[in-house]
Amino acid sequence: MIYKVIPFIVHTDHKTGYSNHVSLQLEQLINKYSEQGWTYLKIETVTNHVQGKKGCLGFGAKPGFTLVSNMLVFKK
Repeated sequence: MIYKVIPFIVHTDHKTGYSNHVSLQLEQLINKYSEQGWTYLKIETVTNHVQGKKGCLGFGAKPGFTLVSNMLVFKK
């Protein structure tokens, strides 16, 4: 079995129906990969912590932050 994992990055405009827009983007991606022979399995949320920078004597320091990504998982 072969797996394909692709990022699901939602582009939204909160003024024009958020949930409908998200579901349409998800549907289009699933259909696109289904046409290529892939079977949709699930969506996974991956959470990563990005290290901050200490800077020089505190100048230019940047705090760390959490990065959350959604990934679509397909199999063939």
